[in-house]
Amino acid sequence: MNQTARATWAQCKSEMLRTARNKRFVIFSVMMPIALFFIFTGTMNADATVDGTDWIPYYLMSMTAYGVIGASLTSFAPRIAKERAQGWIRLLRITPLPSGSYVLSKIVAQALINLVIIVLVFSVAGLSKGIDLSAAVWVESGLWIWLGGFAFMALATLVGSMRNADAVQVLSMILYLGMSVMGGLWVPTATFPQIMQNIAKWLPTYRVGQGAWNLVGGRASRMGRLRNIGCLCARFRDNIVLYHEKAGSGVA
Repeated sequence: MNQTARATWAQCKSEMLRTARNKRFVIFSVMMPIALFFIFTGTMNADATVDGTDWIPYYLMSMTAYGVIGASLTSFAPRIAKERAQGWIRLLRITPLPSGSYVLSKIVAQALINLVIIVLVFSVAGLSKGIDLSAAVWVESGLWIWLGGFAFMALATLVGSMRNADAVQVLSMILYLGMSVMGGLWVPTATFPQIMQNIAKWLPTYRVGQGAWNLVGGRASRMGRLRNIGCLCARFRDNIVLYHEKAGSGVA
């Protein structure tokens, strides 16, 4: 492993450690989705369905997406803003670490954290309720939600470029909770008034949830899956380009 790779990996580990120590991350991205899952699946009829999908696996996908989106927004954006305010980017420019390595370490660290969230929520919530899904559906739905997290990392990059770090923290939380509720992650959009249902379909939170709901409900065609995953991979590419531009201009 060459020096650049070692430096990148060291930075990546540092990012993951910092996030794991963040109480806001633990509460909103890990504990809260699991708690909400048990509350809503415990108080509603276990035999209920939403658009033909069994309620318990449906809501598992909702809460898993909720956790990943929360980590991508409420921990990623404030961290970017704080480092920018502290002049961390400018400091890195005088070190041997290439700017590309710094960008890559940020994205890889958050992607690994999102993967851990998916595994934790699937394991704790899914296994405790005895959810019976095929291995392919578990993997595909987890992959879909994981890739969806990159779109919210791109949004977090934009939010984190604001000059006021305190405002970034508040705005990221408002976006997180607002889009999650409006996008049908807390309660199905079928319970909304028609105008709210129409609005929900334009939100990225709804799209991430919809892909997973279709997978567990057996409504996703293979070509549709490939097309949707391709779109999210494009978001991943855009996220790297955007963050690299921000870091290079010193505004990240």
